[in-house]
Amino acid sequence: MLKRFTAVLMIFCLVFVLAACGDKKEATPSDSSSAKELITVGFSQVGAESDWRTANTESMKSTFSEANGFELIFDDAQQKQDNQIAAIRNFIQQEVDYIVLAPVTETGWDTVLQEAKDAGIPVIIVDRMVDVSDDSLYTAWVGSNFELEGKKAAGWLDAYLKAAGKGEEEVNIVDIQGTIGASAQIGRTAGLEAGVAAHSNWKLLAKVSGEFTQAKGQEVMESLLKQYGDQIDVVYCENDNEAFGAIDAIEAAGYKVGSDGDMIVMSFDSTNAGMTDTLSGKITVNTECNPLHGPRVQEIIDTLQKGGTVDKQKFVDEGIFSYDNSVTSIKVDGTDYPVTQVTDEVIKARSY
Repeated sequence: MLKRFTAVLMIFCLVFVLAACGDKKEATPSDSSSAKELITVGFSQVGAESDWRTANTESMKSTFSEANGFELIFDDAQQKQDNQIAAIRNFIQQEVDYIVLAPVTETGWDTVLQEAKDAGIPVIIVDRMVDVSDDSLYTAWVGSNFELEGKKAAGWLDAYLKAAGKGEEEVNIVDIQGTIGASAQIGRTAGLEAGVAAHSNWKLLAKVSGEFTQAKGQEVMESLLKQYGDQIDVVYCENDNEAFGAIDAIEAAGYKVGSDGDMIVMSFDSTNAGMTDTLSGKITVNTECNPLHGPRVQEIIDTLQKGGTVDKQKFVDEGIFSYDNSVTSIKVDGTDYPVTQVTDEVIKARSY
């Protein structure tokens, strides 16, 4: 009798434990539905090749936080398109609400973006553009007008040389390009080439990729100095990090950079470090490329969440900064753009 009673008691306890476990499982869906209130964003970033890219990543991470109602799935592609394609497919499998892509290069996206479209996931492109056969494969793009940046830099060089009384002199230029095929490289190179084509006395000695990195910029500049040496008047660097490397190479070779030196260095991005070098005169002009795309992408998502429509493409307004005030404005394609002389106050006012 005692054994039978014990067996019954054990069965009763087992049923009670299972019921309790069942209660815990029933609580899970409510937790899950609460988590799903967050908007899930998968972001594939190019990498961390420059100060600009670091600021861009931080802008996205600080914007798409849980405190702001988002869950961010971040992927660093380490400069490889294959990694980005794999990341996008992973985002699709995870059924994210939105995919944000900062593409390594412009081409090669049709297949994977079609997969995202088939899954019903809007894709927002930031910074560099994509070149696809059907632009319905992405919902919106936000970034810089890179060719205009290049034209601004060339316009400044024209005005600077004229102000210095050198407008008719022969000018030899080397272009340390960015990652070949990236929108910033394509546009900034095109802007310079348009300037060279418009000036018979401007000569483009060489175009070599510095891959948007300081180490590669230094390596390329060392090679250019060995090949052209004293012939070089202008070093056109397609981002700040390349400029840092180029300056290191120029100074190590015994040359002086700046308006009163052997050659001037032109740069893009206007990061804090780049602006500091512009203030000191190591970089003579720095054309802005604003990296703070997080709030801009959030604005697009907020509009889509409300059922609204967004611009297919949206350019960011950007400035141009110089070491001195010899040029205060330039005209590009019929539009006047102010040139700001860099001061400590100008640098302090910037957030990247």
